[in-house]
Amino acid sequence: ETDDPRHGSALNNLALSYVTTGRYDEAGPLYREALQVTGRAQGKQHPDYAVRLNNLAGLLQATGRRAEAGPLLEQALQVVEAALGAEHPHTVAVRGNLEVFRAGE
Repeated sequence: ETDDPRHGSALNNLALSYVTTGRYDEAGPLYREALQVTGRAQGKQHPDYAVRLNNLAGLLQATGRRAEAGPLLEQALQVVEAALGAEHPHTVAVRGNLEVFRAGE
């Protein structure tokens, strides 16, 4: 176990590669670990933490776990807005994901 932010990024990237190849069951634990590592290494108010929340929420949506995804997207949006501002591309992307999520309710 490490608190190196690069480890969180590597886990996130591996999970993303699993998602793109349809290996959702393997991606979930990696996204969760990436979220934990990033939270410890950089704090839960860091933009990278918001990216991990956003990615995990996307996986949860894709696997039919919408009830779990919504709060993660809302938290991700709060973090990126506070850290980067309302017009930053990451903020705009997360806001868009949340709007798509809400439209599907």
